[in-house]
Amino acid sequence: MKTEGFLSLILHSHLPFVRHPEDDSALEEDWLYEAITETYIPLIDIFTKLVNNNVHFKLTLSLSPTLISMLTDELLQDRYLNYINKLIELSEKELKRTAGQTDFYQVAEMYNKNFIKCKEIFIQYDCNLIKAFKQFQDIGVLEVITCTATHGYLPLMNIYPEAVNAQLEAGIQVYEEHFNTKPKGLWLPECGYYPKLDQILWDKEIRYFFVDTHGILNANPKPHYANFAPIYCPSGVAAFGRDSETSRQVWSSIQGYPGDYDYREFYRDIGFDLDYEYIKGYIHPEGFRKNTGIKYYRITNKDTNNKDVYKPIWAKQKAVIHAKDFLEKRQEQINNLSSGMDRPPILTSPYDTELFGHWWYEGPLWLEALISKIYHDTKNNIKLITPSEYLDSFPINQVATPSLSSWGDSGYSQVWLDESNDWIYPKLHKATEQMITVAKYFRAPNKLQKRFLNQSARELLLAQSSDWAFIIKNNTMKDYAIRRTNEHLENFDNLIDQLLKGSYNNQYLKKLETKHNLFPNLDYKIYQGLDNLNYEEVNI
Repeated sequence: MKTEGFLSLILHSHLPFVRHPEDDSALEEDWLYEAITETYIPLIDIFTKLVNNNVHFKLTLSLSPTLISMLTDELLQDRYLNYINKLIELSEKELKRTAGQTDFYQVAEMYNKNFIKCKEIFIQYDCNLIKAFKQFQDIGVLEVITCTATHGYLPLMNIYPEAVNAQLEAGIQVYEEHFNTKPKGLWLPECGYYPKLDQILWDKEIRYFFVDTHGILNANPKPHYANFAPIYCPSGVAAFGRDSETSRQVWSSIQGYPGDYDYREFYRDIGFDLDYEYIKGYIHPEGFRKNTGIKYYRITNKDTNNKDVYKPIWAKQKAVIHAKDFLEKRQEQINNLSSGMDRPPILTSPYDTELFGHWWYEGPLWLEALISKIYHDTKNNIKLITPSEYLDSFPINQVATPSLSSWGDSGYSQVWLDESNDWIYPKLHKATEQMITVAKYFRAPNKLQKRFLNQSARELLLAQSSDWAFIIKNNTMKDYAIRRTNEHLENFDNLIDQLLKGSYNNQYLKKLETKHNLFPNLDYKIYQGLDNLNYEEVNI
């Protein structure tokens, strides 16, 4: 059937840097292990199935540099093996405990099989899942793109072009080191865009980026095709706008698919439900209860306590039904749009990758069903496409400048600049100014000075992570986010103070290099030279 339009699925994969070598039971590291178990490996598994079944598909996957750093870190890889071994052990205990309860036993059996498969796939790729994503890119089914170094929110650091440059440059460098090519696209953290940012992206040979819907709708001049075709910024970089209909159907826990009563209930976990003596070996060593990942109930209704047993077969059937519904709605949407456009419209659908599997347990099943139906349905008039392929096929597009925008509540940075977290920015600005100054002053540092400068840059980049402001605003792991922000800023201050005084504590430096070991090839000079500053006049 003739292609009437395109669907571009974008999966944005990011976690903050939560590596804690000093604590082998840090709760925050579980964020990574849960994502590996429930999202990244299940996606690798369905991609493999689709490829083996000769299903042709195209998806775009962004991988943040902090996530890449953690997935390739030997300490975290070893700890993940310990984590998954404990889950396999727990699931085997659950098979015995539920042996006389048919419904519960079927769920326990599902988890046992899934955990064993996770370990097998993890080992298959030498404990380095980046190898899997690179493999899918090399065979042409994934277009892997990059992000800024630590997911720094760029609109709130735009008064310092050197800081924006550093976030971008470090992120692109990490990507190139692991994928042996330049990234075609870049995910702007929190879809945060400000006018003229695109010029910096153009200078770094980035072809495209994404903004939320209103970033395109409020562009200047107003785009003829709204967000159903990309626009070219004045620099030449393309901007794609999020399609709000596809977002609502998948994102919303109320209006969207994830809230269906047959799907797994996220908030009922045996780490909290079972007897302490039974479960104590699988929660925090200090006795804190936590999620294990084994959850026996389906959503059922809005009452958190009154739940029915999860039925894996029902959930899988519902995922197929929802995939069919999603495609039918996209076909209707495309049919309504195509008559008023001189090219096939593109529906740009970006999602946090962790939605698929972690938050919405059936998400990977839904995605597999959707991709299969798009490929096999002879009546389907929609084709999956990556942004770069669309630009190759339709290289002539309107020139316009997207508006200052973000996604999140209210859509204009409010989440990351709120009365709960606004205290961060004066501290970040002060540190940024110091980093730029010392970077331009130390033109030819000795080896030790360069190590201090590089670690200073790491600490600043880590302090700039948008995750900390987000967590503080949402009051989830607030104390941790505050501690991490202050810790990195204090480390930065100490390093800079030692640099300026010429009094170096080598043990302190080595401790930080070991603990915060991401971006091993980072060069502090990324904070130099976006202006014609006369180095002789720098005052430190």
